[in-house]
Amino acid sequence: MIARIWHGRTRASRAEAYLAFLTERALPDYRSVPGNRGAYVLHRIEGDVAHFLTLSLWDSLAAIEAFAGPDRKKPKYYPEDEDFLLEMEPEVRHYEWTSEEIAP
Repeated sequence: MIARIWHGRTRASRAEAYLAFLTERALPDYRSVPGNRGAYVLHRIEGDVAHFLTLSLWDSLAAIEAFAGPDRKKPKYYPEDEDFLLEMEPEVRHYEWTSEEIAP
């Protein structure tokens, strides 16, 4: 399994609206692609900026390409992102999933 992690920033005053957008539009899109095993949003506020991470889990690189296109390092942006985001980050990160759970 492969974890795909994207980071974006918006103004803290728009954090709730951006979270609603991600929940209603982006996450269902992720989850609709065969080979997606889940998609999650994490966020934190630092002063006037809200940081968002999306963590999506995929069966294979082919599944990621079905979602993001042939250049799987590029983020998949939606038209609404231009209105919310402070910058369009050029790259996402991929990590191999190494275990189902970490023992205490």
